[in-house]
This record gives sequence, C-alpha cells and structure tokens, in this order.
Amino acid sequence: MSTKQVIGDPVVIGGRRLSLSRAVRAGDFVFLTGQVPLRDGVPMTDGTIEEQTRAVLHDIEETLAAAGCALSDVVKAMVWLTDRADFPGFNAVYAEFFPHDPPARSAVVNDLLVDVRVEVEVVAWKPQ
Repeated sequence: MSTKQVIGDPVVIGGRRLSLSRAVRAGDFVFLTGQVPLRDGVPMTDGTIEEQTRAVLHDIEETLAAAGCALSDVVKAMVWLTDRADFPGFNAVYAEFFPHDPPARSAVVNDLLVDVRVEVEVVAWKPQ
C-alpha cells in the first residue's frame, strides 16, 4: 500500500511560508503545485514572457528531480497566462523543454494572485 509523500522543502515566498507543498507523490503520480517565476525567492514581476517561462520550467525541472522524475515523465500541464499576446513567446520556450512527445496541456488567460505573467502546474507519472 502506498501513501502520500510530500516532496521538497516548504514553499517560502518573500520570507513567508505558504500553506502548500511543492509537490506530492500519490502512488505512481507526482502532482506539482502551480509554479510562478521566482528570482531569489521573490516573484519575478519583471522580464519577458520568455524569461519568466524559463524560470518556471527550470523550477519545475528541479522539483521533478527531487521526486525522482524528469520533464519526460510529465503527462499533463496546466498553464495560466495574464495576457493572450504572451502565448506565442510562452509556447516557443515550452517547446524547448518538451521537444518530443509533449504532455497533454490546457492553457487559459486569467488574473493571477501574484504580479507575474505565467503560472504552470504539472502532473508526472513515474511508476515506483
């Protein structure tokens, strides 16, 4: 019988510990919390959509590694953008990180709770 396993250190942004886990393994699936672009633990409120997307995907890559996974294990991604015009730039960088057999993906334009341009959440599948 498998149990829920919290992955990674507590999430701290701007010196404040958030009430969420970076990732959780449940059986063969690893669920990552939505990731916003951070620089030195603070939301990256500047930079292009390409820079912010790279920051998010690098952090996702690190969290997946802590769970024993890689980007190639991602089966689903959910993307939030604050501006529809950012989609081509986002998509170009995303394609660099998922060049072959990309995961299923949904994307919406919406306000975010922090002043950034993108948030990405993923689910990975990695049998134990």
